[in-house]
Amino acid sequence: SRPVEEILKEAKHSVQAGAQEITLLGQNVNAYHGKSPSGQGEWGLGALCLELAEIEGLHRIRYTTSHPKDMDEQLIQAHGKCEKLMPFVHLPVQSGSDRILKAMNRKHTVAFYEDIILRLREQRPDIGFSSDFIVGFPGETEEDFEKTLELVKRVFYGQAYSFSYSPRLGTPATAFSTQISEDIKKERLQRLQSL
Repeated sequence: SRPVEEILKEAKHSVQAGAQEITLLGQNVNAYHGKSPSGQGEWGLGALCLELAEIEGLHRIRYTTSHPKDMDEQLIQAHGKCEKLMPFVHLPVQSGSDRILKAMNRKHTVAFYEDIILRLREQRPDIGFSSDFIVGFPGETEEDFEKTLELVKRVFYGQAYSFSYSPRLGTPATAFSTQISEDIKKERLQRLQSL
């Protein structure tokens, strides 16, 4: 939510003070947009990364956490154009089942997610991925869970944050009548983490 010029100024100052790496951090960092320094149009995260790469003395650029729905073509292309942009993306998927993603009110499907992975790999074949997973979401069947395992095998993540679903006061899923037993959640989490 900060202006482009302010980010660039801070990055240049940090590099002059000895920083070699810049991490762009946000709850949904790839939804970033800001007025271009010329005032003509807006920049997304891809344009910002390309401009940061022009800073002499800066060696690495990272960003986290991104959301599949905001992974635009400009950012994907930046991974192919910018060697300073590290070949690693944290891209949370949560589940490998479209049925569960819909129940979670996520705004992506598995096919949409995997298309992003494919397009990023086309730009940067050495790119690695990490993700977030929730197992045992209310109504998750064994078949839904197996779809998550299959997705993990296809993407071949370098890292993952994985959790079993826990009810949160005030969230719709807390009231779902299809809660999963703690034993099943624990067993599924162990299988996912083992994989």
